[in-house]
Amino acid sequence: MSTVREQMIAHADKLREQDEEAERLGRLPDETAALMRSAGSIRMLQPTEYGGAETHLAEFAEAVMETARLSGAAGWVHGIVGVHPWQLAFADRRVQEEVWGENHDTWLASPYMPVGVLKPVDGGYRFSGRWQFSSGTDHCQWIFLGGLRADRDGVPVSPPRQVHVILPRSDYEIVEDSWNVVGLKGTGSKDVIVRDAFVPEYRVMDGDKVLDGRAVREFGREETLYRIPWSCAFPAGISSAIIGIAEGALETAMGYQRDRINAQGTKVREDPYTLSALGEAVAEIRAARTEVLANINRIWDIVDSGRDVPFEVRAHGRLTQVRAAWRAVRAVDEIFARSGGNALRMDKPLQRFWRDAHAGLNHAVNIPGPTYHAAALTEMGVEPQGALRALI
Repeated sequence: MSTVREQMIAHADKLREQDEEAERLGRLPDETAALMRSAGSIRMLQPTEYGGAETHLAEFAEAVMETARLSGAAGWVHGIVGVHPWQLAFADRRVQEEVWGENHDTWLASPYMPVGVLKPVDGGYRFSGRWQFSSGTDHCQWIFLGGLRADRDGVPVSPPRQVHVILPRSDYEIVEDSWNVVGLKGTGSKDVIVRDAFVPEYRVMDGDKVLDGRAVREFGREETLYRIPWSCAFPAGISSAIIGIAEGALETAMGYQRDRINAQGTKVREDPYTLSALGEAVAEIRAARTEVLANINRIWDIVDSGRDVPFEVRAHGRLTQVRAAWRAVRAVDEIFARSGGNALRMDKPLQRFWRDAHAGLNHAVNIPGPTYHAAALTEMGVEPQGALRALI
């Protein structure tokens, strides 16, 4: 059986065509979602007992890069929705059965932003809120939503306690026309609303335990994949999608530039200035790819040896992930700026890769300041505190 990456390559022309359609629709076309289901894209990190592959995280990252090289929208959905089975693998068995028991190809959306309020009631909880940025949500039947625990009056407790609530499609509303954006338009990252849904206890995960690894240890899973820190697993999908988009921009630009004549009447392949800049962009995008994969493998090897990943290693890993994403997008800027006025045309794919790459940097896991700050402190032997430990 061919790998997901090989199947993406085999369907390259279809994915490129469908990426344009995704932008028009504002979500993945049904054909793209069907192709991804057939390839097992979203089951790569899913437990084998529920039809998953339990693949190495680096193999998942490479498959995401390949998908994003062909379709930025599909690669982004692959990178985000594809991580959710990893987390559901150490949720309560009852909810795993609800999601995957009858259909191993059931997809889960998110987001994790803790804007919902979880209020205790007899027998469970009541949950309400509105969230933005639910990527690929039209093709998902369940969802992870972030929230805060509250008292019986609905007032969030202090100090804040984050939760990840798992809901079926019947308990939330997708807000149509809520994804009117300049980049990653085809991801369909729409708003969702929950209005006083009842949630049984077993569908609530302690957000802090998910982030620090206690949740998987308490569940009892021993597989290396599921003991990878959340701060490596979740950002890996996003970073890989951005790098794949950058690779798509590079491939598109090189094909276009091969026969292009610039404004001075010179063939680009004879223009040393443009070629020098393009060569540097090649090196930067390849370096970004290598950094992300090497970082995943480093953390995987630590976990596989039975050791915990120390904070300073996680901080360095997040530094590497953020820097790689920014490095790749800056290379795309160099490519785009040297592609002439025709690169601006909406019927040309290069402008879409350029917009998608920049849109990807706006995800919260790619904000450099706090991550760089925390990593610099660890290099000095100083333990970061408070908010600087978030997402690490």
